[in-house]
Amino acid sequence: MAHNLHKTLKDFDAGSGKPAKFYSLPALGKALGVKIERLPVSIRIVLESVLRNYDGKKIADEHIAQLANWKPVANRVDEIPFVVSRVVLQDFTGVPLLADIAAMRGVAEQMGKDPKSIEPLVPVDLVVDHSVQIDYFRQPNALDLNMKLEFQRNNERYQFMKWGMQAFDTFKVVPPGIGIVHQVNLEYLARGVHSKKIDNDKVYYPDSLVGTDSHTTMINGIGVVGWGVGGIEAEAGMLGQPVYFLTPDVVGVELKGRLREGVTATDLVLTITEMLRREKVVGKFVEFFGEGTASLALPDRATIGNMAPEYGATMGFFPVDDKTIEYFEGTGRTKDEIAAFQNYFKAQGLYGIPKAGQIDYTNVVSLDLGTVSPSLAGPKRPQDRIELGNMKTNFADLFSKPASANGFSKTPAQLEETYKTTDGVSVKNGDILIAAITSCTNTSNPSVLLAAGLLAKKAVAAGLSVAPHIKTSLAPGSRVVTEYLTAAGLLPYLEQLGFGVTAYGCTTCIGNAGDLTPELNEAIAKNDIVAAAVLSGNRNFEARIHPSIRANFLASPPLVVAYAIAGNVTRDLMTEPVGKGKNGKDIYLGDIWPTSEEIQKLMKFALNSKVFKQNYAELTKKGDLWSKIEGEAGEVYTWPKSTYIAEPPFFGNNFSMQPADSIAPVKGARALGVFGDSVTTDHISPAGSIKEASPAGDWLKANGVQKADFNSYGSRRGNHEVMMRGTFANVRIKNLMLPANADGTRIEGGVTIFQPSGKHMPIYDAAMKYIDEGTPTVVFGGEEYGTGSSRDWAAKGTQLLGVKVVVARSFERIHRSNLVGMGVLPLQFKDGASVDTLKITGEESFDVEGLGNDFKPQQDVTLVIHRKDGSTQKVPVLLRVDTPIEVDYYKHGGILPYVLRSLLAA
Repeated sequence: MAHNLHKTLKDFDAGSGKPAKFYSLPALGKALGVKIERLPVSIRIVLESVLRNYDGKKIADEHIAQLANWKPVANRVDEIPFVVSRVVLQDFTGVPLLADIAAMRGVAEQMGKDPKSIEPLVPVDLVVDHSVQIDYFRQPNALDLNMKLEFQRNNERYQFMKWGMQAFDTFKVVPPGIGIVHQVNLEYLARGVHSKKIDNDKVYYPDSLVGTDSHTTMINGIGVVGWGVGGIEAEAGMLGQPVYFLTPDVVGVELKGRLREGVTATDLVLTITEMLRREKVVGKFVEFFGEGTASLALPDRATIGNMAPEYGATMGFFPVDDKTIEYFEGTGRTKDEIAAFQNYFKAQGLYGIPKAGQIDYTNVVSLDLGTVSPSLAGPKRPQDRIELGNMKTNFADLFSKPASANGFSKTPAQLEETYKTTDGVSVKNGDILIAAITSCTNTSNPSVLLAAGLLAKKAVAAGLSVAPHIKTSLAPGSRVVTEYLTAAGLLPYLEQLGFGVTAYGCTTCIGNAGDLTPELNEAIAKNDIVAAAVLSGNRNFEARIHPSIRANFLASPPLVVAYAIAGNVTRDLMTEPVGKGKNGKDIYLGDIWPTSEEIQKLMKFALNSKVFKQNYAELTKKGDLWSKIEGEAGEVYTWPKSTYIAEPPFFGNNFSMQPADSIAPVKGARALGVFGDSVTTDHISPAGSIKEASPAGDWLKANGVQKADFNSYGSRRGNHEVMMRGTFANVRIKNLMLPANADGTRIEGGVTIFQPSGKHMPIYDAAMKYIDEGTPTVVFGGEEYGTGSSRDWAAKGTQLLGVKVVVARSFERIHRSNLVGMGVLPLQFKDGASVDTLKITGEESFDVEGLGNDFKPQQDVTLVIHRKDGSTQKVPVLLRVDTPIEVDYYKHGGILPYVLRSLLAA
């Protein structure tokens, strides 16, 4: 194959008759005798990267041939080395990644190597969007006050980013106050195609990326292959390593028909999330096709792509077609780049939404868009969809169900009880205390934001209002949103209902809702009130939105406004009034719900290319908050004393160019935690507030930080001392080692039982005691262990606590990869075995047998259980080190030492 590679380099017109070259997939298909046009579009784009980056070493002949001969159904053992065009970071994950690379430069200098040998080899954009919190709201200057507080809290982090900008040639920062990373990526960073000189030829190739946020998949809506990875994998991709993954199944989703009147893109995506979770698409590519897909507006496609982590897929991909080109035109891309984009995809045979039967998929599922109904999802998981008409009864049902059945363990009578706060506010179960239009899922979509504005306009005209104690906010995904809501004349009505612009960033969806009043927090805690939040987000895991709010529902922006007016999730908005308007008149949802025609009339304001060009022409100005931040200079960071940024401990003081000669055995391990199903990365490594009475809070106070300045776990991810103390510290995590309460509920919070003494203590304290005595530890989980955000600290913290093995019934894709990347063994129960069937209580000790120096991917090993009564049980488990490169990573102690050794040896 290698000697024929040049034969696939063909000419095409890059626009206006400009000659250019591209690596032709049709030519490759002809050379190999393969019907390339039958392959899924997403597979072909990955194949182009493999073909173009062939070097005979990391990417060899067989890699090209294997992927070109992709079969819909096969035993997936082939590993794809995928070289991405660029990397996108958000600041919560980007700062620790920058810290790791800074530490690598320090190691290079100590070993007498050139620090500049550690340099991103692809463009890297870090978008600061996760740091702002909603401290101020419902006042005209809330946006300004929240940004000033953001800069005050995060000054040390922003100084570190400024150092990174001058230290690395290919590292750029989009400063705070611009928007959410995924919307900025969609509107501005994505180029469609890239070009570079290869042997004096200008060669074009498709945009592709990985990002350190699981919702990187929003970019799939414009035909860009990309997905979320942990910062650990992203670092390897930045530093020249291919992103390795097993050849995936590709599930085709045929969309038919059209959405009915009154149904939003949010309703559609919640339906798709529920459907595809049922189809078990974890680790697979999902590709949309059919006439219904072709009918969807580009922002609707991006909304669906965004939620791929919620339905579990690696991607939710939409091919490029005329609507993609229209979006590029409307968002201010240049004529030349649009022409090159369109001509390239046509030359590759990749242009257009495929029709039924044109592509060979692993399997096909269908959805008639006409069957989609207005919906919400919750109260704890995004795949738990509830039709709007069932919301009241669903909440009432869950209210009295036991916690083990996803309920709240209350009596039906308590649903009607009203409590008074000390400042006179009446609160009852089901009351909405946070209503937020936030998150990349919906703030990129003009149709639902205009719908929210229109609903607000009609609500204000009808005399409706929102109770003053409800924390309302609007956090647009970019400044363009504010421009078009203003131009359409809708922003004043949103402001009247409390939905003024409070921030440009991730806010409520990432746990940055800010606090409730002390009086509300006190009433909730004292009376065990099940309060609610309604947000237009993509994540609603336990304690993520706010630690005091136990029921969190995802909804479209107009439904967020409607529920804020209603004030309680127990009101049936399909049959009961939303509220009382002028003269005490009952106002129903149908009275204020906007029509498709009304929304469509205003869409002209949303795609104004001049506005997009002006918005992104100057990201920062002289004299603004960002320009005043001063960072250090120099190629190597000096690590000044800080509670935000600290030198990572992952390379040790005596880094060696050679890994250990043999793999250390796991013998006599103790259980640090035993957890149930759907343990998320939020449970393992929370992003939200830091409790004063916690190991992390104790450490911060000991280092002179006042409680008011704790900030969040997410903002302190550059400091391992905070993050390892926060691992398994979510206030809602339930360690099943602890005995149940009298009512059958479980103790919540990061507590464990230290063995063999049986003493209860924080997980961090127990972990340090085990490390001091040289005892390895193991963590047990159920189904979908590590679901949720691509949070590398969930793996880094696990490693720093001394955990050697995580055993679960199944793993989410990114977290499993991150565990291997940190040198932690993921093992999967087989044949229906589980903690329950094996009666594991945490009193046992454990060995892992069968892991020799020559171990193979996905082989069986043995978990040996030594019980308290002296008996021993041997259980076969599957080693979830899935690929040959992961074997190498593990042998090197993780991906970071592996990459550093590779770079220093070059």
